[in-house]
Amino acid sequence: MDNQIFSEIFSRARECHPLVHHITNYVTVNDCANITICAGGAPVMADAREEAGEMAGFASALVLNIGTLNPGIIESMVLAGKAANAHKIPIILDPVGAGATRLRTESTRRLLDELTIAIIKGNAGEIGVLAGADAKVRGVDSAGIGGDPVAITQAFARDTGITVVMSGATDIISDGKRVLLVENGHPIMGGISGTGCMASSVTGVCAAVSTDMVMAAVTALAAFGLAGERAAAKSRGPGSFKPVLFDEMAALTPKNVLAGARVTSA
Repeated sequence: MDNQIFSEIFSRARECHPLVHHITNYVTVNDCANITICAGGAPVMADAREEAGEMAGFASALVLNIGTLNPGIIESMVLAGKAANAHKIPIILDPVGAGATRLRTESTRRLLDELTIAIIKGNAGEIGVLAGADAKVRGVDSAGIGGDPVAITQAFARDTGITVVMSGATDIISDGKRVLLVENGHPIMGGISGTGCMASSVTGVCAAVSTDMVMAAVTALAAFGLAGERAAAKSRGPGSFKPVLFDEMAALTPKNVLAGARVTSA
């Protein structure tokens, strides 16, 4: 795979510093803000119904994350999402725990029904449940999926018209036609909370500066995974890994992405 396009998208993110509006969960909100800055973007976190839509109108991308869900947050997400759609800025949806409870599953389906989502990024269980596959979610973690993950991702993308990311040891990205696989990352990234949320934030940064949502998502996951690899080589365990992850994300260059992104076509 020619990594030049990923390098160029990452370079634009560094140059443009796009404003990325988040309505995200309170467990990882600070991590998401910091990784957005480290990836080249500017974060804003505004979940009050009184300003969510207005703030989305100023942004270049909107990240919706249902990790700590309540009915008021969903209403804010709908308001912000409608404003984002009106201003034609991409929405990245992270359906954390969809499939674990009725509230999470139904809320995700409502967002998919009422908003035009550019990218949905979830683990195998979350994407599998939403795609109607034999999949299970335990808490916010995938508890398995039956069937071919690549085929499920591609079919879900084709049926919805959304770029779908199924995250895992190998990330699968599809718009229903193209299917790309990202091999970057390190197992320690799954050993701390927040890396999935942070990946969505980096995806928002890249989507803000690209018209191709597949390439934006691939760029984000490759760059974030590459930063994780570099951080793992310099840390002793989960406690020391996270601050080094921010350092490595901030230090990552377009040339690093060009040389280090491991992306193949399925």
